[in-house]
Amino acid sequence: MSTLICFALKEEAAPFHKFAAQRPGIFTIIVGIGRQNAEKSVRHFLAASSPAQVLTCGFAGGLNPELKLGEVVFELAAPQTDSPLSAKLLAAGAKPVKFFCTDRIATTVTEKRALREQTGADAVEMESAAIHAVCAEKKIPCVTLRVISDTAEEDLPLDFNALAKADKSIDFGKLFLAIAKSPGKIGALMALQKKTQFAANQLASVLGKFISP
Repeated sequence: MSTLICFALKEEAAPFHKFAAQRPGIFTIIVGIGRQNAEKSVRHFLAASSPAQVLTCGFAGGLNPELKLGEVVFELAAPQTDSPLSAKLLAAGAKPVKFFCTDRIATTVTEKRALREQTGADAVEMESAAIHAVCAEKKIPCVTLRVISDTAEEDLPLDFNALAKADKSIDFGKLFLAIAKSPGKIGALMALQKKTQFAANQLASVLGKFISP
């Protein structure tokens, strides 16, 4: 069964690529950050291919304080919530949650708490709603499978929204300037990098179990 796995960033996908390279029928694409980039990339892929299922994967911010760093969580589209996919995801080590798809990175504890109160969601990310919509249109089963890269109780070291280009990718000129202005942030950024590497490895482990025969 062919599977399309979508990641926003290459850093999210890197640990999984080694596994995917050994498996026929597994396709991975980097869709970019945000709904518009995700929709464009997925539509382009599906115009030439029809996978049996699509997974939207990568990092997610925790909104539920009970979710820990590296915890892998999932949500199925409404018509398939009781499908065998759910049992297979649970067996692979993922936990069912409610996601909220937003247009900006939730960077502070205050913002995460507000989103939790407003939406009742457990985790937040930026691409899955668009990918689910395209898959629903084409009647392809779709699953959101994400890993908590920052918890509900921690601020990110910088406001990455302010450092983004129009296409939502990071403007490294702005990033370097922000670091130059606040060199004390370097330690926190290095710690964040370690956390995201750990999270990506955790996601790859669960994802590998899920797509195994």
